[in-house]
Amino acid sequence: MTIYKRFADHVDAVLDNLAAAGELPADMQFTGVTVEPPRDPSHGDLATNAAMVLARQAKTNPRELAVKIAAGLEKLEDVTSAEIAGPGFINLRLGFRCWVSELTEIARLSDGYGRSDMGKGRTVNVEYVSANPTGPMHMGHVRGAVVGDALASLLEFAGHKVVREYYINDAGGQVDTLSRSVHLRYCEALGGDIGDIPEGLYPGSYLIPTGKRLAEKYGDTYASAGESEWLVLFREEAVNDMMDMIRADLALLGIRHDVFASEAQLHVEGKAEAAEAELRSRDLVYDGVLEAPKGKTVEDWEPVELPLFRSTKFGDDQDRPIRKSDGKWTYFGADLAYHFQKLQKADELIDIWGADHAGTVKRIKAAVAALAGEDAKFDVKLVQMVKLLRDGEPVKMSKRSGTFVTLKEVVDEVGKDAVRFTMLTRKADAQMEFDFAKVVEASRDNPVFYVQYAHARIQTMLRKAEADGIAPSDANLDRLGEEEIALVQQAAQFPRIVESAAQSREPHRIAFYLNDLAAAFHGFYNLGNDAPEKRILLVDDAEMTAARLFLAQNIGQTIANGLSIMGVEAANEM
Repeated sequence: MTIYKRFADHVDAVLDNLAAAGELPADMQFTGVTVEPPRDPSHGDLATNAAMVLARQAKTNPRELAVKIAAGLEKLEDVTSAEIAGPGFINLRLGFRCWVSELTEIARLSDGYGRSDMGKGRTVNVEYVSANPTGPMHMGHVRGAVVGDALASLLEFAGHKVVREYYINDAGGQVDTLSRSVHLRYCEALGGDIGDIPEGLYPGSYLIPTGKRLAEKYGDTYASAGESEWLVLFREEAVNDMMDMIRADLALLGIRHDVFASEAQLHVEGKAEAAEAELRSRDLVYDGVLEAPKGKTVEDWEPVELPLFRSTKFGDDQDRPIRKSDGKWTYFGADLAYHFQKLQKADELIDIWGADHAGTVKRIKAAVAALAGEDAKFDVKLVQMVKLLRDGEPVKMSKRSGTFVTLKEVVDEVGKDAVRFTMLTRKADAQMEFDFAKVVEASRDNPVFYVQYAHARIQTMLRKAEADGIAPSDANLDRLGEEEIALVQQAAQFPRIVESAAQSREPHRIAFYLNDLAAAFHGFYNLGNDAPEKRILLVDDAEMTAARLFLAQNIGQTIANGLSIMGVEAANEM
């Protein structure tokens, strides 16, 4: 059991004892009580807000309650002092053995250090990427892909069962455009002169292989045939090829999905009709007429009765049509049905969307609330676009795609780890710049390098010590001093960071933490530059070397655990 969890249990035990003694109400709820580092490290090692949170329930003054709680905590063997600060915060100072115990706990748990049962096995569906199947992945998709994948890993690490899902938008007009674009490349492969690509079709050369494949498969059967004879067939063939390409692109980033859900199949199976029927049964869909669009008059707008979802009942600014006047489903209607399908298989839904979809968040949240109840567990994370730079200058477009820089081009140039780590160095909804030169720079200012170098530096030391016949050992950890214990204290925050990041659905917090831990380790390592006795590898002191190697090894393990959540390799050498 890690240190923050252990002391959270200690605080609960003290509160239970006070309740048993009649000094607190027997039915008190301890919700909101936390144990975390104090904001100012000089105030102690741990702090709890128990008295502040519970005083109102206990009908007492927070400081008076803090005195009672502190008295109980001071009796613990690991606590050297329990001091009351301000209106009722309690700051704890812990003994040396407590931190040594945490270090050995990291070693015992190894790659399980930081894992949590917070999720209690609840199923969370995380849908991310879900790009239209009309071409290869490009940098406009990368940030959402990495954020979604890292969030899925983080939730798994925190005890959830996670389903990674990709929604294939293969039922809209864009896939008909894809079909026509592929037919053009098919005719080209048969020797036809297609001239310039017509306006409105996809011009990228990535469609040439599909055109050649279809020419080999079908010969000239559809070269001069009417569109009605090949549109559906070529659409299915093209979407399959594009999805194969997308899967291959995502694999370059180490990204996989458990489920690929088809919008076209959704309609074939009647899921949209089922969702509509469910909502009509609860009077949440009705037939009505929308208000005229702003700026339109009766002369240039014709009112049409449509099936409308009562999204205003759930906080939206107007009710939303789920079908068009021709009976086809609106984008919202299809999305509503898709979420209805996901809700049948998961306890919680999380969608990772581009920031350009911000306007639809309220209505889809309303739909999910209607389908699953007001307490539905559903969140939408918006991800800002990334501005590509090279030495500070905007990057030119890709020759292959014609209009964008592909994911493959970026990964080929800078590597998977640089892309993934960089995408997590800022909060998802914050603007980001990706400079090709900076993300591969071997400097303190590049967090990708800085964190990986910390792990590589540790592994290099371990190999050197092994060659000299010295192995990490916990036999003499009592020889460690304040600098070493400060490093343990930094590592000990990892389980708490994992839980807070999982609760807030913010995987970038792991990247921030790892940068701080790497900085602490590099700072500790550099102490030996000016003071030889503080080096980790000491020629004439095998016992201290073994103890410091044990410390370094487990700092490395903590870094590796964090990097694994991010999907980044823990480098062994650089």
